[in-house]
Amino acid sequence: MTPSVFDIAILGAGPVGQALALLLARAARDPARIALLATPSGASGAAPLADPRVLAMNRGSRVLLDSLGAFPARVADIRHIHVSQRGRLGRTLIDHTDFDVPQLGSVVAYATLHESLAARVAASGVTVLSGPAARLGPALGEIQQVMQGDVAIACRVAVQCDGAGGADVQRSYGQHAVLTSARAALPRAGWAWERFTREGPLAMLPHPQAPDTYAVVWACAPERAAELATLDDTRFSAALTQAFGTRLGRLHSQAPRHVFPLELKARRAQVQGRCAIIGNAAQTLHPVAGQGLNLGLRDAAQLAQTLAPWLQAPEQNPAPLLAAFARDRSADRLLTASLTDLMPRIFATGLAPVEHACGLALLTLDLVPAVRAPLARHLLQGLRT
Repeated sequence: MTPSVFDIAILGAGPVGQALALLLARAARDPARIALLATPSGASGAAPLADPRVLAMNRGSRVLLDSLGAFPARVADIRHIHVSQRGRLGRTLIDHTDFDVPQLGSVVAYATLHESLAARVAASGVTVLSGPAARLGPALGEIQQVMQGDVAIACRVAVQCDGAGGADVQRSYGQHAVLTSARAALPRAGWAWERFTREGPLAMLPHPQAPDTYAVVWACAPERAAELATLDDTRFSAALTQAFGTRLGRLHSQAPRHVFPLELKARRAQVQGRCAIIGNAAQTLHPVAGQGLNLGLRDAAQLAQTLAPWLQAPEQNPAPLLAAFARDRSADRLLTASLTDLMPRIFATGLAPVEHACGLALLTLDLVPAVRAPLARHLLQGLRT
């Protein structure tokens, strides 16, 4: 029987919302009192199983999803990361042996991850309500109203997961991302590449589809992105090879291309009344270093841990715990957002002194493990409190 008042309603059933539902279900007296509000189409507008994106998941995210039994079997592991700057000296290598872990991260298709998480949610006892995109309604004392279309759902705590950041902090990078995939003539198993250019970073990530295939995330000027989207496969492949270089031999792409504008959108406050805001609803980041989903999963893990005692007595006031959650997440959110905001801008100034300084910084990171380790560890697992 569907509860008349849910303990927690989760607005959005993407990977962050699904992971949160599973984490909360482990702590709840009755998982059915947790509602996961799903919509047939995801953030990209496509049905989840038709979503073309791939996701870079760091080591911490893999450990979290493994603990939920939800990490997919079909992934491409990242064991080495090569960071360089096009046209300038200096590069950094990050290796999994530096941290005594089997991999630094993994690349997984969005559809595969969604399917794996959905199967675990279906077996968890959580109530899944499918319908139009949910939105917050009015708060009525101790009850928060959530609207799914014309249907009102009552809950004690709401968690907003879907959306695009907020209006508190905004920055347009003057860059669009071209997303596609390409086959490499000289593939290197377990290697991921982040190459900074004057127009923006170009990432090549091992693709779970095949050993010689790489996911491409190419950030560049909007006019350049529009041009790249209209090139035929031969001309696009030549442009990609020229921009990336010859480390993987010739690159050949026959895959569809998708173009997205890049901007920073973030909320300063992660809690408003009885509503917590996590994942993309709290912050939308530049894709450099692939930190968006990983940060969102850390939001979910911290929120579930904080609310676990309250779930045993949900008639109590959750406000002190929600405030504690927001305080505990502030440092990690600030540091991660600052890193992903700085990197694509500082490497794209076009100023020779700045570019040389960036090259020197990359060289220093490569030669001095004591300098490299804290940054790499943060990208691997985030700032833990």
